[in-house]
Amino acid sequence: MILSVAACTKLFVMLPAVSGFSAHGGASTRLPSAVRASAGDPSQLEQLASVTTLSIDSGSLTTVAEYAATGLISDATTNPLFVSQAAFNGDPAYSAMVAEAVDAGVTEAREGGGDGDENLAVELATERLAVILGREISKLVDGYVSTEVDPRLSFDAAASVERARRIIRAYARAGVPRRRILIKLAATWEGIEACRELEAEGVTCNLTLIFGHAQAVACAQAGATLISPFPGRVLDWHGKAAGRPTGDDSRVEPDDDEGVAAVRRMHAYYKEHGHGTICMPASWRPSRGKGFELDEIVALAGADRMTIPAPLLERLAACRDPLPRLLQPDGEYPGRAGPEPELGGGAMSEGEFRYMMTMDGCANDKLAEGIRAFVGETIKLENAIREKVKVAMEVAV
Repeated sequence: MILSVAACTKLFVMLPAVSGFSAHGGASTRLPSAVRASAGDPSQLEQLASVTTLSIDSGSLTTVAEYAATGLISDATTNPLFVSQAAFNGDPAYSAMVAEAVDAGVTEAREGGGDGDENLAVELATERLAVILGREISKLVDGYVSTEVDPRLSFDAAASVERARRIIRAYARAGVPRRRILIKLAATWEGIEACRELEAEGVTCNLTLIFGHAQAVACAQAGATLISPFPGRVLDWHGKAAGRPTGDDSRVEPDDDEGVAAVRRMHAYYKEHGHGTICMPASWRPSRGKGFELDEIVALAGADRMTIPAPLLERLAACRDPLPRLLQPDGEYPGRAGPEPELGGGAMSEGEFRYMMTMDGCANDKLAEGIRAFVGETIKLENAIREKVKVAMEVAV
């Protein structure tokens, strides 16, 4: 497998690049033509799509459309960073979305009795921008589109529920049915409780920032439609904790990658205990360092779903080496120790959850770090929108 991935890496870097916006920064490269009209052995992207439902992690409509056209990508996920990068990249199409969002935010703030409330208008405009981007993405993919609740509400279940309902209403006005939308919530205890209430109302949820087993189990017990564990960030934490080289200098075999192990365990637990919650890993790292960027993806082939950024989709598309299914439909995977008892008797308590999170240094640290990062990007986006809201409110006076 080492030779296989290295060979794919060499093939990838030889592909011609075409300039264009990418929500991950820098120039984007177009898909190899072989993906669109496959001949001979299937690409690793095609092989992976045959065992795992794939989502693209991007806020670029061009990139989403390009991959959706292959028929291999069915869903799309976004976060505050992607929304911000897409909205303010200078493209006239995105500028029009920002203008539409600002107009909607100012109008709704006034109609809601908040005449002159700049903060409310900014809040609504920021939220509407995510919905408008989601609306456009929903025209390109057939499956789910994820839209995130303000991460500053991660420890307020009631406020998260109300914000999610508002997002769903905005999508309904935009002609996008709730069955197409996944409401993204951070997997804090409060986020999980918000999910429980929303799912009971028929609002499907994506619980994100999953780093520990307690989070995965609690989400499933709350009836979450989907979770997003982050194997790459789990590997980062354990590497630093153990004093190992990380990132491009990592030298961990994929089967020994703590992030891979965590997701395999979650996936197996769900199958063993009959949970219908979808396990969709995201956020990838090269287990063995530079040149082996696909390690974690290959090691988790067969997971229910994956969300993958365009640069890694390109690498998969460029390679035709075999990609075997390692996670089986019944949850089995290479080296699995055996059955695992159900946690919390099937209904984990808040106390049990908080204790397990406290004892799991990786989950505790990375959840807090992830929330801080998403909050930071949300504030940056609001600051950029605020200037436009001010102008719009002055004009409307």
